[in-house]
Amino acid sequence: MHDGNVLTQLAAQLSDWAAELGFSALGMAAAHDAELRNAHARYADWLKQGRHGEMDYMARNADLRARPESLLANAQSVISVALAYWPEQGLARALSTLAHPERAYISRYALGRDYHKIMRRRLNALARRMESAIGPFAWRVCVDSAPVLEVAFARQGGLGWRGKHTLLLSRQGSFHFLGELYTSLPPPAGEKPAVSHCGTCNRCLRACPTQAIVAPYEVDARRCIAYLTIEHPGSIPEALRPAVGNRIYGCDDCQIVCPWNRSAPAGDAAFLCRDALALDAASLVELMAWEETDFLDKLTGSPIRRIGHQRWLRNIAVALGNCPPKPEVLRALGARIEHPSALVREHVGWALARIRGGNAANAHPP
Repeated sequence: MHDGNVLTQLAAQLSDWAAELGFSALGMAAAHDAELRNAHARYADWLKQGRHGEMDYMARNADLRARPESLLANAQSVISVALAYWPEQGLARALSTLAHPERAYISRYALGRDYHKIMRRRLNALARRMESAIGPFAWRVCVDSAPVLEVAFARQGGLGWRGKHTLLLSRQGSFHFLGELYTSLPPPAGEKPAVSHCGTCNRCLRACPTQAIVAPYEVDARRCIAYLTIEHPGSIPEALRPAVGNRIYGCDDCQIVCPWNRSAPAGDAAFLCRDALALDAASLVELMAWEETDFLDKLTGSPIRRIGHQRWLRNIAVALGNCPPKPEVLRALGARIEHPSALVREHVGWALARIRGGNAANAHPP
């Protein structure tokens, strides 16, 4: 049985250990409190409105988010960590890519290695270091691997506040991954939740290309480009395709315009864009030419791999449809008009028709 103040006594060491492991911030919170109940009520209402789209797993595990003990028996506290990923001088590069429709924009978090394994390995190391200091205790690492109200726990642990775009935001911005360590240790004393500093700013709402942020702190995933290009398995709604622009995997617009991200620290080196691929400003035409073997080989270790080659081509087809009508764009699309996938053919046909100003049913290569 550990002393009730063990986490309070370990606080300074935990922060040092977290920094040594590459984490940009660490906070601690009780596994059960009123904020968790309030956050779950908001989450349940979001699901009731159908704003999770086709992410059925979010509804299936909804109740577990309010019951930490379902993930770890006798869970008493949650240690939250943040890991920065924004590349140094990333803003200029991101804006430049978005301004050139023939280039592919990929959300900056996905330019390097997949964060799941990296964060899990580091959180495991943190837990083992804690055990070496205080003896055995029950713990479980969560990195998008279990139903967790991560923003609520991070806020309670003082890591930041919930921004109007619904992401965790702090004075160091929002370009960071979150991970949790559930523990059986008593919660620390005197922890205070972070206070919001968004004020009257609504830049994130105004910047959203598809108006997916329907109100402050409310996102309709069915309109969100990140959802449409990553999570959504089917056809991207035609009405939203022009607004997708050249974003082929995720979207950062609501974060790019946030004033707090002007001081975002340089991200961990593990998430830097691999020079061999140069995915931070790659040519849409070149990416459209990747066969499935290219896609799988070149993106080994990348989170992008999980959407599969068909969705990759679907997304690029939409982006090419938003390009100027250059011959190389038409050729790239024409090469995929007979693709075995009906999903790919549909989006290629739409893109050709949009460029030519005609009907999708007549959009065939010359």
